[in-house]
Amino acid sequence: MAKRNNEHLSISDVLKEFVETNNLEKGLDKIHVADAWSDLMGNGVNNYTTEIILKSDTLYVKLSSSVLREELSYGKQKIIDMLNESLGKPLIKKLILR
Repeated sequence: MAKRNNEHLSISDVLKEFVETNNLEKGLDKIHVADAWSDLMGNGVNNYTTEIILKSDTLYVKLSSSVLREELSYGKQKIIDMLNESLGKPLIKKLILR
C-alpha cells in the first residue's frame, strides 16, 4: 500500500506525479495529438480522417480522400506548427499523410 502524506496537494499535482511515476506520458501524448487534430482540422477534414498514429516524433494520418491528402500536403509545416502549439510542446517533427 502506498505511503500516505499528510500534505495538502492539488489534484493536478497528484495526477502529474502519477503520470510521471508510471511512465504514461507517451500514451497520453497519443491521445492529446488525436484530440488536437480533430479540434484544429474541423469536421471537413475529420470526416475523411480514418486513422491517427504518433510514433516517436512522426505523426501518421490516414485519409480516405486523395484530393484532401494532396491539399493538406501543401501546408504540412503549418499543420505541424499548429499541432505543436496546441499541445504546448514540440512533439511532432514530421507529418506523413497516407
